[in-house]
Amino acid sequence: MKALLVVLALFLPIINAQVPHWGPCPEPVTQPVFNLKKFMGRWFEIAKLPAQFERGRCIETNFTLKLDGTAHVVSSEILKGELKTIEGTAVVEDKRNPAKLGISFSYVLPYTPYWILSTDYVKALAYSCTDVLRLFHVDFAWILGRTRSLPAATIDHGKEVFTNNNIDVSRMILSRQQGCDKDL
Repeated sequence: MKALLVVLALFLPIINAQVPHWGPCPEPVTQPVFNLKKFMGRWFEIAKLPAQFERGRCIETNFTLKLDGTAHVVSSEILKGELKTIEGTAVVEDKRNPAKLGISFSYVLPYTPYWILSTDYVKALAYSCTDVLRLFHVDFAWILGRTRSLPAATIDHGKEVFTNNNIDVSRMILSRQQGCDKDL
């Protein structure tokens, strides 16, 4: 019990805004044939599981393929009237399953899973999960689009795909993508 309290004390700041789930991460099915090059470009966040690191509006991510096969990642949001950006690197973690990407926004932190569950390269479902000693896990899920909005039926279908993969999206919320093209 004491060990569990120590683990919780260490990870509580990380999961403060997230809802941890008991047990290890689910193992969702990823995009069977994934083309990293076609995935590159600008993606808008349409819906998400709430995340402490995404509190603003107009959230988008741009992926640019680099010569070494990795991708330069730039994520941005408008927070309190200011444009905030963060840069990182995405890598294919398993060449046999290229839809299992890893992303890091720091040179000192390991890559975090960023799995593409489904995409037609116009819309996409992305999932990330980290488990702590297989006791509990914290996960993130996103519905992405090449435009700032998607039809409700598309969003509902995305939620269904997550649910069919044992991912709890009952707390999923729509992202705020209104007024993004105006001056800050």
